[in-house]
Amino acid sequence: MNPILEHLKNKNLLWQGQQRILQSDANSTGFSDLDEQLQGGFPDQGVVDIHSPFGIGELRLLCPTLVLRQQRYDESLLIFIAPPLTINSEMLGEFGLNLEHTVVIQTSSVHEVLWSTEQCLKSGCCHTVLVWQQDLEIAQVKRLQLAAEKGQCVLFMLRQSKADSLPLPVTLALKLTPHTRGLNSQITKRKGGWPSGPFIIPMQQYWPELSIADSAQILHFEHPHSHVG
Repeated sequence: MNPILEHLKNKNLLWQGQQRILQSDANSTGFSDLDEQLQGGFPDQGVVDIHSPFGIGELRLLCPTLVLRQQRYDESLLIFIAPPLTINSEMLGEFGLNLEHTVVIQTSSVHEVLWSTEQCLKSGCCHTVLVWQQDLEIAQVKRLQLAAEKGQCVLFMLRQSKADSLPLPVTLALKLTPHTRGLNSQITKRKGGWPSGPFIIPMQQYWPELSIADSAQILHFEHPHSHVG
Protein backbone atom coordinates (compact mmCIF):
# COMPACT_ATOMS: atom_id res chain seq x y z
CA MET A 1 0.00 0.00 0.00
CA ASN A 2 1.10 3.54 -0.71
CA PRO A 3 2.82 4.82 2.50
CA ILE A 4 0.66 7.96 2.55
CA LEU A 5 -2.54 5.89 2.28
CA GLU A 6 -1.27 3.47 4.93
CA HIS A 7 -0.56 6.38 7.29
CA LEU A 8 -4.05 7.81 6.75
CA LYS A 9 -5.63 4.39 7.32
CA ASN A 10 -3.71 3.91 10.58
CA LYS A 11 -4.95 7.31 11.77
CA ASN A 12 -8.55 6.35 10.86
CA LEU A 13 -8.59 9.22 8.37
CA LEU A 14 -9.27 7.04 5.34
CA TRP A 15 -12.75 5.80 4.47
CA GLN A 16 -12.92 2.60 2.37
CA GLY A 17 -15.84 1.76 0.13
CA GLN A 18 -16.73 -1.48 1.91
CA GLN A 19 -16.88 0.16 5.33
CA ARG A 20 -20.18 0.93 7.05
CA ILE A 21 -19.74 4.01 9.20
CA LEU A 22 -21.63 3.90 12.48
CA GLN A 23 -23.06 7.30 13.38
CA SER A 24 -22.10 7.44 17.06
CA ASP A 25 -23.37 11.03 17.30
CA ALA A 26 -26.57 10.32 15.38
CA ASN A 27 -30.04 11.17 16.67
CA SER A 28 -32.66 8.45 16.31
CA THR A 29 -35.33 9.35 13.79
CA GLY A 30 -37.97 7.47 15.78
CA PHE A 31 -38.49 5.12 12.82
CA SER A 32 -36.50 1.89 13.00
CA ASP A 33 -36.45 1.38 9.22
CA LEU A 34 -34.94 4.81 8.66
CA ASP A 35 -32.49 4.45 11.58
CA GLU A 36 -31.22 1.22 10.03
CA GLN A 37 -30.68 2.83 6.66
CA LEU A 38 -28.87 5.79 8.27
CA GLN A 39 -26.80 3.57 10.59
CA GLY A 40 -28.18 5.25 13.67
CA GLY A 41 -30.25 8.25 12.68
CA PHE A 42 -29.99 11.87 11.60
CA PRO A 43 -26.63 13.62 12.11
CA ASP A 44 -26.25 15.67 15.28
CA GLN A 45 -25.09 18.70 13.29
CA GLY A 46 -24.76 19.75 9.67
CA VAL A 47 -27.24 20.15 6.83
CA VAL A 48 -29.94 17.62 5.89
CA ASP A 49 -31.56 18.23 2.50
CA ILE A 50 -35.08 16.77 2.22
CA HIS A 51 -36.72 16.72 -1.20
CA SER A 52 -40.46 16.21 -0.82
CA PRO A 53 -43.81 17.40 -2.12
CA PHE A 54 -45.40 19.66 0.46
CA GLY A 55 -47.91 18.12 2.86
CA ILE A 56 -47.21 14.39 2.46
CA GLY A 57 -45.99 13.95 6.05
CA GLU A 58 -42.47 15.36 5.78
CA LEU A 59 -42.81 17.39 8.97
CA ARG A 60 -44.42 14.50 10.82
CA LEU A 61 -41.41 12.41 9.85
CA LEU A 62 -39.18 14.85 11.73
CA CYS A 63 -41.36 15.14 14.84
CA PRO A 64 -39.77 12.26 16.85
CA THR A 65 -36.28 13.67 16.19
CA LEU A 66 -37.39 17.20 17.11
CA VAL A 67 -38.81 15.97 20.42
CA LEU A 68 -35.65 14.02 21.26
CA ARG A 69 -33.41 16.96 20.40
CA GLN A 70 -35.56 19.34 22.41
CA GLN A 71 -35.28 17.04 25.43
CA ARG A 72 -31.53 16.71 24.93
CA TYR A 73 -30.93 20.45 24.50
CA ASP A 74 -33.42 21.65 27.07
CA GLU A 75 -32.95 25.43 26.89
CA SER A 76 -32.08 25.71 23.18
CA LEU A 77 -34.55 26.74 20.51
CA LEU A 78 -36.30 24.95 17.67
CA ILE A 79 -36.70 27.35 14.73
CA PHE A 80 -39.01 27.17 11.71
CA ILE A 81 -38.08 29.62 8.94
CA ALA A 82 -40.37 30.58 6.04
CA PRO A 83 -42.83 27.66 6.14
CA PRO A 84 -45.07 27.82 3.05
CA LEU A 85 -48.25 27.24 5.08
CA THR A 86 -49.32 27.66 8.70
CA ILE A 87 -47.46 25.40 11.13
CA ASN A 88 -49.92 23.19 13.01
CA SER A 89 -48.88 24.04 16.55
CA GLU A 90 -51.63 21.86 18.02
CA MET A 91 -50.17 18.79 16.31
CA LEU A 92 -46.65 19.68 17.48
CA GLY A 93 -47.86 20.20 21.04
CA GLU A 94 -49.79 16.93 21.10
CA PHE A 95 -46.72 15.09 19.90
CA GLY A 96 -44.70 16.45 22.83
CA LEU A 97 -42.84 19.51 21.58
CA ASN A 98 -42.38 22.39 24.01
CA LEU A 99 -43.94 25.31 22.15
CA GLU A 100 -42.34 27.83 24.54
CA HIS A 101 -38.97 26.92 23.01
CA THR A 102 -40.29 26.85 19.44
CA VAL A 103 -40.09 29.91 17.15
CA VAL A 104 -41.54 30.55 13.68
CA ILE A 105 -39.80 33.22 11.56
CA GLN A 106 -41.58 34.59 8.48
CA THR A 107 -39.55 36.58 5.96
CA SER A 108 -40.29 38.66 2.88
CA SER A 109 -37.31 37.78 0.66
CA VAL A 110 -34.81 35.05 -0.13
CA HIS A 111 -32.05 37.22 1.31
CA GLU A 112 -33.88 37.41 4.64
CA VAL A 113 -34.48 33.65 4.63
CA LEU A 114 -30.78 32.89 4.18
CA TRP A 115 -29.63 35.59 6.61
CA SER A 116 -32.05 34.42 9.32
CA THR A 117 -31.06 30.80 8.82
CA GLU A 118 -27.33 31.50 9.02
CA GLN A 119 -27.69 33.69 12.13
CA CYS A 120 -29.80 31.08 13.93
CA LEU A 121 -27.41 28.26 13.06
CA LYS A 122 -24.23 29.94 14.27
CA SER A 123 -25.79 31.67 17.30
CA GLY A 124 -25.34 28.67 19.60
CA CYS A 125 -28.90 29.24 20.86
CA CYS A 126 -30.62 26.71 18.59
CA HIS A 127 -30.46 22.93 18.48
CA THR A 128 -32.46 22.53 15.25
CA VAL A 129 -33.50 24.81 12.38
CA LEU A 130 -35.99 23.93 9.64
CA VAL A 131 -36.09 26.12 6.54
CA TRP A 132 -38.29 26.04 3.45
CA GLN A 133 -36.33 27.48 0.53
CA GLN A 134 -36.51 26.05 -2.96
CA ASP A 135 -33.57 27.54 -4.87
CA LEU A 136 -30.17 27.39 -3.22
CA GLU A 137 -26.69 27.80 -4.63
CA ILE A 138 -23.65 25.73 -3.69
CA ALA A 139 -21.90 28.71 -2.06
CA GLN A 140 -24.99 29.47 0.04
CA VAL A 141 -25.23 25.91 1.32
CA LYS A 142 -21.53 25.89 2.17
CA ARG A 143 -22.09 28.95 4.35
CA LEU A 144 -25.02 27.24 6.06
CA GLN A 145 -22.96 24.07 6.59
CA LEU A 146 -20.18 26.09 8.25
CA ALA A 147 -22.71 27.97 10.38
CA ALA A 148 -24.30 24.71 11.53
CA GLU A 149 -20.92 23.31 12.52
CA LYS A 150 -20.01 26.51 14.36
CA GLY A 151 -23.27 26.54 16.32
CA GLN A 152 -23.34 22.74 16.75
CA CYS A 153 -26.79 22.74 15.21
CA VAL A 154 -28.60 20.70 12.57
CA LEU A 155 -30.42 22.30 9.64
CA PHE A 156 -33.24 20.53 7.82
CA MET A 157 -33.88 22.08 4.40
CA LEU A 158 -37.30 21.13 3.03
CA ARG A 159 -37.53 21.58 -0.72
CA GLN A 160 -39.71 20.33 -3.54
CA SER A 161 -37.88 18.03 -5.94
CA LYS A 162 -36.76 19.48 -9.27
CA ALA A 163 -35.31 17.53 -12.16
CA ASP A 164 -32.58 20.13 -12.70
CA SER A 165 -31.55 20.47 -9.04
CA LEU A 166 -27.82 20.75 -8.48
CA PRO A 167 -26.17 18.32 -6.04
CA LEU A 168 -25.44 20.37 -2.94
CA PRO A 169 -22.62 19.99 -0.37
CA VAL A 170 -24.81 18.66 2.44
CA THR A 171 -24.31 16.09 5.19
CA LEU A 172 -27.32 14.03 4.14
CA ALA A 173 -29.95 14.19 1.39
CA LEU A 174 -33.28 12.33 1.33
CA LYS A 175 -35.98 12.09 -1.31
CA LEU A 176 -39.54 11.45 -0.10
CA THR A 177 -42.71 10.47 -1.95
CA PRO A 178 -46.14 9.35 -0.66
CA HIS A 179 -46.80 5.71 0.19
CA THR A 180 -49.94 4.00 1.47
CA ARG A 181 -48.16 2.95 4.69
CA GLY A 182 -46.27 6.17 5.24
CA LEU A 183 -43.44 7.49 3.07
CA ASN A 184 -41.31 6.06 0.32
CA SER A 185 -37.75 7.27 0.89
CA GLN A 186 -34.35 7.18 -0.76
CA ILE A 187 -30.99 8.38 0.51
CA THR A 188 -29.53 10.29 -2.41
CA LYS A 189 -26.40 11.57 -0.67
CA ARG A 190 -24.63 10.71 2.56
CA LYS A 191 -21.36 12.04 3.95
CA GLY A 192 -18.98 9.11 4.43
CA GLY A 193 -21.41 6.59 2.95
CA TRP A 194 -23.32 5.44 -0.10
CA PRO A 195 -26.77 6.40 -1.38
CA SER A 196 -29.54 3.81 -0.97
CA GLY A 197 -32.26 2.27 -3.03
CA PRO A 198 -35.91 3.13 -2.26
CA PHE A 199 -37.31 1.89 1.05
CA ILE A 200 -40.58 2.40 2.94
CA ILE A 201 -40.87 4.31 6.23
CA PRO A 202 -44.05 3.00 7.93
CA MET A 203 -45.76 5.71 9.97
CA GLN A 204 -48.53 3.65 11.58
CA GLN A 205 -46.60 3.64 14.87
CA TYR A 206 -47.46 7.30 15.45
CA TRP A 207 -50.28 8.02 13.02
CA PRO A 208 -52.26 4.84 12.17
CA GLU A 209 -55.12 6.95 10.81
CA LEU A 210 -52.81 8.37 8.12
CA SER A 211 -52.16 5.04 6.42
CA ILE A 212 -54.45 2.95 4.27
CA ALA A 213 -54.50 -0.73 3.41
CA ASP A 214 -55.42 -0.42 -0.26
CA SER A 215 -52.13 -0.05 -2.14
CA ALA A 216 -54.04 1.06 -5.25
CA GLN A 217 -54.87 4.35 -3.55
CA ILE A 218 -52.49 7.29 -3.27
CA LEU A 219 -52.33 8.83 0.17
CA HIS A 220 -52.00 12.56 0.78
CA PHE A 221 -51.64 13.15 4.51
CA GLU A 222 -52.74 16.78 4.61
CA HIS A 223 -55.30 18.83 2.75
CA PRO A 224 -53.23 21.15 0.51
CA HIS A 225 -54.77 24.26 2.09
CA SER A 226 -54.55 23.26 5.74
CA HIS A 227 -51.05 23.25 7.28
CA VAL A 228 -47.54 21.95 6.80
CA GLY A 229 -46.78 18.18 7.01
